[in-house]
Amino acid sequence: MSGNAIVAGKRVLLLVPPVTYRATDFVQAANRLALEVVIGSNGALPLGGNPVVHVDPGNLGASVARLLTTVGPVDAVVAVDADMLPLAAELAGALGLPHNPSGAVAAAADKTNQRRLWARAGLAQPGFHVIAADADESHVRAAARKLGFPCIAKPVSLSASRGVLRVDDEAGLAAAAAEIRAILAATGSKESEPILLEEYVPGWELSIDGLLSDGALAVTAVFDKPDTPHGPTFEETLLVTPSRLPGSVLAAATSLAERAAQALGLRHGPIHAELRIDERAGEARPVMLELAARSIGGLCSRSLRFLGGMSLEMMILLNALGLPVDTAPPPGAAGVLMLPVERDGVLQGVEGQMEAKAVAGITGLSITIASGQPVRALPWGDRYLGFIFAEGGDAAAVEAALHAARGRLRVVIV
Repeated sequence: MSGNAIVAGKRVLLLVPPVTYRATDFVQAANRLALEVVIGSNGALPLGGNPVVHVDPGNLGASVARLLTTVGPVDAVVAVDADMLPLAAELAGALGLPHNPSGAVAAAADKTNQRRLWARAGLAQPGFHVIAADADESHVRAAARKLGFPCIAKPVSLSASRGVLRVDDEAGLAAAAAEIRAILAATGSKESEPILLEEYVPGWELSIDGLLSDGALAVTAVFDKPDTPHGPTFEETLLVTPSRLPGSVLAAATSLAERAAQALGLRHGPIHAELRIDERAGEARPVMLELAARSIGGLCSRSLRFLGGMSLEMMILLNALGLPVDTAPPPGAAGVLMLPVERDGVLQGVEGQMEAKAVAGITGLSITIASGQPVRALPWGDRYLGFIFAEGGDAAAVEAALHAARGRLRVVIV
């Protein structure tokens, strides 16, 4: 990249949680840009020899004060994963750097706030009802009947499809609510938090990743999700880019994602939006499902390549430094298949990896859970077994390669 000289020597503070897929990729991106890196963390080990300053995301004031007195001047603050977004907003504000307001970050992390703010802005989204923890059972049933069955029940604070359940009838409603409460208790979340009931919107699902600059969205990738499950749980599986949807539908979806981010108050940095295309009224209408103030999760960003050999993490860093980025992808298509945990137990191994890697078009395979580790399936689990990556001439070829590679793997869980 010829613009390396523009950013070389600038200092960036990476805020890294102790458990994340993303830290290594961000550090490598910073090194490729010749940035000086400082890391703030509440448990991450030193990465690439960079200094680590202890922070406590649960005590934003003290963490901001410590960083201001120990880190020195920085040109950008970047949260490597969602847990660090509130601290990044507070610190960037204290430093006078472009940032998202703390209230916007909080709204993006709370599905109830999302729904209410989007309703106020008149954005297309599923019908919904917020169920308080002490809600009367008859009230809950009435709300579900109004939305119609099937509907979706989900906690407002969890991510990665954790606790998200399809409810097909009134009998299943009570069971779903009880299971969500148990999941919240197991994660240390407040059992008293509301549960969100949503209209089930059938249709093609897609995700939009992009970078905000003063509220304007530059799209970095649109992923189709051809294997989206219909329930009872909603694990991510196959993502393929570019999208095969018509240009007019994509333009409408992108505009909706941009307005959804603005309605939450987000102005800067990466977003990851989930949408469905609702065709029940006879026309393709994009509908917002969720939006996060971060880039795509897991190792999925490794499926993306941009002109000049840029990675998504490099583009996020340039965006945080206030520099323009070229989001044009190279020719062809790419994709990633996330390997879900299909049942609870202890992972004994993933067999057939060499055969999977040998499939034409497969560019990488990473198993991210070690053998001997306990694993849990959705709606309780929060991890994937690994990621398969592919490239090809078009989306159909990539999808076929990923399916073929998955068919050669044998996951052993006992």
